[in-house]
Amino acid sequence: MPHRDWLIVALLVFLAAAPPAAAATCKLRAANMAVTMIELRPMVHAQINGTDALFIADSGAFYNTLTRAAADEFKLPLGSLPFGFVMKGVGGEAQGWLTHVTTFTLLDVPLRNTEFIVVGNEFGPGGAVGLLGQNVFRMFGDVEYDLANGVIRLVKAKDCGNSLMAYWAKSQPFSVIDIGYATPQSPHTTGVAFLNGARIRVMFDTGAATSLLTLEAAKRAGVTPDSNGVVAAGASNGIGRRMVKTWIAPFPSFRIGDEEVRNTHLRIGAGTMLDVDMLIGADFFLSHRVYVANSQHKLYFSYNGGPVFNLTAAPAPAGPTPSGPTANSAPSNNPAPNDATAQTPAPANANPPEQPTDASGFARRGAAFASRHDFEHAVADLTRACELDPNEPSYFYQRGLAHWGNRQPDLALADFDRALGLKPDDLPALVARADLHVRRREISAAITDLDAADRVAPREAPQRLKLADLYLFAGQFESAVAQTTLWIDAHGWDDTQMPRARNLRCWTRALWGEELNRALADCDAALKLRPNTATFLDSRALVQLRRGDYDKAIADYDRALGLGSKDAWSYYGRGVAKLRKGLTAAGKADIAAATALQANIADQAGKRGLSP
Repeated sequence: MPHRDWLIVALLVFLAAAPPAAAATCKLRAANMAVTMIELRPMVHAQINGTDALFIADSGAFYNTLTRAAADEFKLPLGSLPFGFVMKGVGGEAQGWLTHVTTFTLLDVPLRNTEFIVVGNEFGPGGAVGLLGQNVFRMFGDVEYDLANGVIRLVKAKDCGNSLMAYWAKSQPFSVIDIGYATPQSPHTTGVAFLNGARIRVMFDTGAATSLLTLEAAKRAGVTPDSNGVVAAGASNGIGRRMVKTWIAPFPSFRIGDEEVRNTHLRIGAGTMLDVDMLIGADFFLSHRVYVANSQHKLYFSYNGGPVFNLTAAPAPAGPTPSGPTANSAPSNNPAPNDATAQTPAPANANPPEQPTDASGFARRGAAFASRHDFEHAVADLTRACELDPNEPSYFYQRGLAHWGNRQPDLALADFDRALGLKPDDLPALVARADLHVRRREISAAITDLDAADRVAPREAPQRLKLADLYLFAGQFESAVAQTTLWIDAHGWDDTQMPRARNLRCWTRALWGEELNRALADCDAALKLRPNTATFLDSRALVQLRRGDYDKAIADYDRALGLGSKDAWSYYGRGVAKLRKGLTAAGKADIAAATALQANIADQAGKRGLSP
């Protein structure tokens, strides 16, 4: 029997209590998959050959996927994909391989000889080794996404016909839309929405942290990057080699089913999206409960409350420090509020939240609150989880992140201490505490935690690049280079983070003033992968300055500043190069510009031997 069919039989033995049926003859049986939100990524625990592994629950992935680094970590052999098979995502095409896991354990059920596609990219923060795709979510037929409560339910519907499947809604309103017929080659959940009245095709994608609209669809709705009110929002990435430039743009109306969000903002991007106009991401799923009735070719959803779309103007920072409030409006069938009321309590038509019954439920709901920057409710739920199970270190770690996001660093540090007291080798807690120590300028304590994290992390661990950043901030250049090298050696050239990693190693060596020829090679490689990047040019310029090649340093600084860089180091470095060439007036002007941007730049540069 194929492993997929065997899984269906096995899981039916372990079904959780089934939700109430939508009609007298309709029977629903569900297997509950626990989900913990890390930032805006729905994370699920599984096991690869007996070792715990974190996966992103990604309804936009057609098949289960592992990163190349994870395949190496778990010592999995790589084979070729079928002839003509091409991996595509937001970032375009990507190289892929095929591997088999001897024993893959999901929902406590061991699966033998399970196939995975392997790709080069990592999948964002949180340490995920791969994606759980539609071959998991469609194993019973239907699937319910209840991310606000930290659950995905794999549902087998029997004798439901045309029954209304939003069984939880009771007296609250819900919407129903038709979804496209899926095939094994295209199993995604797609439907239709309307943007400023223009029809767009959407895909429901829990793996997309934030919803994303194509430039072409935005243009059909009357919006371009040059329109009034549109602001740059950094770059995003997914499957594929390319980073995708994005913007945040205002839209008078977004309508799907019977729900309309007015005077809202959406993220728009330049990438390709598998023949759809918009990815409806985890931000939407957190504000809605969604039932995908593949058995009916329909999708049901109801509004939970809170902002619908995440509008952070730039990608989330490496640490849990909040990046500012969002400005969404809440959906309504009535005259819609404007953005100014986005943070008011949810309107009456929002479904009241369900109450967890155990520590795990409170922790998962708390993590969902934290992922939406509702830190007050996150702390409350996570505190309840800690009270119910005071011996579980992950609850204290998660509460520490919530306290930190709520700008309570002392409470965060106490929670990280408690988590590590319970589990001294917990890698996420060690990294988080090191990060907090670095930001508090507690360098000795930070280095102790970083060294401990280095010892417990697998060589191929995705956290290596984060460790490199923190060692650099702590002034430990040799250790930072070592961590970056471990990451680079475990990743292919098609990983979208490779240019940043090569630049990080170049910049570290440039600040260190050592191994400058290797630094130059790294910067050249980063610029070859991503030309005309101001930060990369700035790094190479510092290398050239260290090497005494002042003309090349000035040329790179000119290019970096010409691309819009406002980095004080660029002005200061160019000023130093000009002064050393005898261009006194021009050099002093650059030093003055640098000082205006960063008053202590001369002291910082002097500590690195970069005085004029």
